[in-house]
Amino acid sequence: MSFFKRKEPWVLLVGDLAVFVASLWLTLLIRTRELPSKELFYTHLAPFSLLFLAWILVFYIAGLYEKHTVILKSRLPSVLAQTQLTNSGLAVAFFYLVPLFGITPKTILFIYLIVSFALILGWRVYGYFFIRHAQANNAILIGSDEEMKTLYNEVNNNPIYNIHFVSSVDLSRSDENGFWDEIMAEIYSKDVSIIAIDLSHENVEPVLPHLYSLIFSKVSFIDMHKIYEDIFDRVPLSLLRYNWFLENISTSPRAAYDALKRLMDISLSFLLLIPSLILAPFVILAIKLDDGGKIFISQERVGERNRLIKILKFRTMSRDDKGHYGDDAVPNVVTKVGKFLRKSRIDELPQLWNVLKGDLSLIGPRPELPVLAKRYSEEIAYYNVRHLVRPGLSGWAQIYHDLHPHHGVDTEETKNKLSYDLYYIKNRSFLLDLKIALRTLKTFVSISGR
Repeated sequence: MSFFKRKEPWVLLVGDLAVFVASLWLTLLIRTRELPSKELFYTHLAPFSLLFLAWILVFYIAGLYEKHTVILKSRLPSVLAQTQLTNSGLAVAFFYLVPLFGITPKTILFIYLIVSFALILGWRVYGYFFIRHAQANNAILIGSDEEMKTLYNEVNNNPIYNIHFVSSVDLSRSDENGFWDEIMAEIYSKDVSIIAIDLSHENVEPVLPHLYSLIFSKVSFIDMHKIYEDIFDRVPLSLLRYNWFLENISTSPRAAYDALKRLMDISLSFLLLIPSLILAPFVILAIKLDDGGKIFISQERVGERNRLIKILKFRTMSRDDKGHYGDDAVPNVVTKVGKFLRKSRIDELPQLWNVLKGDLSLIGPRPELPVLAKRYSEEIAYYNVRHLVRPGLSGWAQIYHDLHPHHGVDTEETKNKLSYDLYYIKNRSFLLDLKIALRTLKTFVSISGR
């Protein structure tokens, strides 16, 4: 059962395309001050259709077909404004650098960009939620801990999900008198059709016989953690036991996937090396003018199956600390140029050579420094599982975990980062890698690297 229905992105996609087309018709109406003829409309529709496809790709890269950004109305205006600026640049480049269609719509294009932004904002903020609104299935959430509270708040505060939790029940109270009577009263008084329960909880066994009897009352059951993973795109840490890894983690070779992944690594690395080589002289000059120090640093990282690898980066710190953390007699700070290189992730471009060598992949869990990997493996259960696959330049955690400690030590946030890494290892596929690669483009375009 999926609580963000698979058809939702398609509804958004069709709606966006309809808005793009309607915006063009309205723009021609405003420009000509009369109903546009079929000939005029189709003359403009042909070139604009190619732009629509490019704009849809920009929307996807911006995350506008993801459940988390779709549902947050407060963020939509700013996200749409950013994508519209990118789309404006594409439109200008398309019509004035590639004049193949015999039209260069200066005024029309200006009007269209304003009209389309207004309509797409109205569609995404009001129209979509209006047609999407439907009676949600009443559900009860039976679990414990912070994950239950997080799941409860997420589902009940966002109308995009097709369930609504009428109540939550803490399994730590399962030995109290009247515990089950309380649940039954909720089920029958509030027409509950779904029960989401933490089946891995230590107190769940006494409850199961009662749940079994509800099968005959047309009540559906689902593991709370499956909902959590489906919504948050991460593995709930409380679920992690030896049996979970035996059931969900496999490192057996997958010939087709491994071949496609390696092909993508090699082909995209070659393509990215071309602009990288053009950019390199400017980066080298900037580093030299900044403090006159060395250009590159080489660091050891933990690779696939705990094998140590050496990666190459542009230097961003005042000195090369060789990846050591702790109190230093000589202060080590990020340089002025280094701040930009890190923010834009240009400092990582030399690692494309590591990808070609096979030490890294474009997509995978980020490789960690040995000293930190050793520390985290001692403090975080199952941490070393992330080393079962080849590390990557970008990964699932990099696009979804906003607080991951990319340049520092933070055990608690590394635990959260691990939950995203395990989700990737469990669900990795070529399509998932492609999705991460496209979403990573947003980092470079917006210069929001971490």
